[in-house]
Amino acid sequence: MSDPWPSSIDYDPAAKSLRVAFDNDRIFDLPAEYLRVESPSAEVQGHNPAERQFVPGRLHVGIMNIEAVGNYAVRIVFDDLHDTGIYSWRYLYELGRDYAERWATYLDGLKTRGLNRAP
Repeated sequence: MSDPWPSSIDYDPAAKSLRVAFDNDRIFDLPAEYLRVESPSAEVQGHNPAERQFVPGRLHVGIMNIEAVGNYAVRIVFDDLHDTGIYSWRYLYELGRDYAERWATYLDGLKTRGLNRAP
């Protein structure tokens, strides 16, 4: 069984949301803030789970550009100039599928650390 493949990717700048449709009929609306704080970059994820960073202050972040990386991923350039994460199709699918759990973990992590979503 192969991984789901994206059939369309559309960014709505007014909503600051990336809509990704997959060939298995799943469609995910992923807020730019969520994509930014879950960036697959080493800067955010670290090199092991203990190094994971909770990025505060990204409530209003938007996406400036989405660039294809081969046929397996996209690189997202955010308006806070973060641009080092490569979002594979699999990772985008996981972000959509696991949104509720990941977002709750992020919000709890901010709270625990005394951090805020607002800039």
